Amino acid sequence: MKKCKHCKQPFQPYNSLQKYCSSSECVKVWIDVEKEKKWKKEKEKKKTELMTVQDYIKIAQQVVNKYIRLRDKGQLCISCQKKPLKENAGHFFNANNHWSVRFDERNIHLQCEHCNTYLSGNLIEYREHLINKIGITDFEDLSKTAKQTRKYTKEELKEIIEIYRNKIKLF
Repeated sequence: MKKCKHCKQPFQPYNSLQKYCSSSECVKVWIDVEKEKKWKKEKEKKKTELMTVQDYIKIAQQVVNKYIRLRDKGQLCISCQKKPLKENAGHFFNANNHWSVRFDERNIHLQCEHCNTYLSGNLIEYREHLINKIGITDFEDLSKTAKQTRKYTKEELKEIIEIYRNKIKLF
C-alpha cells in the first residue's frame, strides 16, 4: 500500500513507480504535473537554442571571474597591495577592448573594488606588480597577444565555460 501524492489516501499501486491513486481528480493532477515537467524541459532547451554569442560571453566572463577570485583568495590587491574589502577580478588589458586576452589568466588578477571600479584598474600600479608576478617575458607576450583581434564562437565559449566550471569544482 502507498499513500497518494495528491489526496493522501492509501491505495494499491499497479507498479512501484505509481505515485497517484486512480481517482479522476488525482489522475488529472498527475497529468498536469507531467505536462509541467515536460514544458520546463522544453522551455530550457528553447532558451539555450536562442542564446547569442553575447549571452555566452557574459556567462563565460562570470565563470572566469569567479575562478580568479577563488584562485587568488587571501592574496592582496594586485594594484594597491592591500587586503581587499570587496574582491573583484580585474583585467590589466580591458576586457571590452582586448578580446584576445579577455579570458587569459595572466591578464586577470584579484583587485579591490576601489582600484578596479573607482580608479579604473589603477593600471600604473597594476603593471608594476603584474610584471613582478608573471615576469617580463610573459608580460611582453601578453601585450603582444592583447593587440591581436579575436572573435569567439558559441562552441568556444561553451568550452571555456565548461573548463572554468571544472576548475572551480577543484576548490
